[in-house]
Amino acid sequence: MKPSATMPPAAKPPRKRPHALAKDFAVNKMLYAMILPVLVYYFVFHYAPLYGAVIAFKDYSPAQGVWQSDWVGLQHFKDFFGGYYFGRTVTNTVLLSLYTIVFEFPAPIILALLLNELHNRRFKKWVQSITYMPYFISLIVICGIVRDFTNSGGLVNEAVAFFTGDDTAMLQHPEYFRPIYVLSEIWQRVGWESIIYLAALSAVDPEQYDAAKIDGAGRFKQLLHITIPGIMPTIVIMFILRMGNLLNVGFEKIILLYNPAIYETSDVISTYVYRKGLIEFDWSFGAAVGLFNSALNLALLVAANYASRKINNHSLW
Repeated sequence: MKPSATMPPAAKPPRKRPHALAKDFAVNKMLYAMILPVLVYYFVFHYAPLYGAVIAFKDYSPAQGVWQSDWVGLQHFKDFFGGYYFGRTVTNTVLLSLYTIVFEFPAPIILALLLNELHNRRFKKWVQSITYMPYFISLIVICGIVRDFTNSGGLVNEAVAFFTGDDTAMLQHPEYFRPIYVLSEIWQRVGWESIIYLAALSAVDPEQYDAAKIDGAGRFKQLLHITIPGIMPTIVIMFILRMGNLLNVGFEKIILLYNPAIYETSDVISTYVYRKGLIEFDWSFGAAVGLFNSALNLALLVAANYASRKINNHSLW
């Protein structure tokens, strides 16, 4: 029987839509190709070596290998928690990290705000060049400069000796190490880190400043009510990232600056891991201490992200 002329034609099956990820890959394939080396780097140097963390629960011996070494469970963690150096290393790590956050974290924000208020472009570029420069100097050179300035007869040492009368090397006094470390961090990083906040400042809508001027707001009120709220999301994200790295103080700088005379205030978890794992060849104990440090950093990152999301609705995830 032939279909009636008035009968509607058979409906075509709906065309299958491409998956969103496949469609995005087809449109931005060059961007995916550019990010591929970064993913390979993180996989090879950050994720693949994670299997070695198992030696924290073993009595690792290079002759037996990772998987053939004897299991010891949580013994290395118990030895660290009950050891003499546990309180000292954790206290020094937390204090150095807190001092760095309190004094070094706001420094690039303040510098960016000051630079944003400058109208002389030549002077602004000159200040930026001077403050950026220490970041590009080798850390070994930086630590050498710090040692020279704080040694007996050094510039900083002479200035301190003028008030205290003590001209011995400052890095021989435990009480001087933390101020030296924090001030050198500010000197080295303030210019470079201010770039992020300058970029955030450039995204603030200029019309808001024009409206504030019409309403009679001065430069200080504009700073409080427009500039700082405008860059607050960037400040929050940077603070969360800093909290996630709270216990990973720059152990390379500490190793280059400290000595047994100031272990009391300079020995941190990462330097303790370095001495136990690489110098004393106690690999399993060093891995256990390092794993403990990483677990604390992860917990701090999650806690800071959760608190930020609850307080001001800005977070990493």
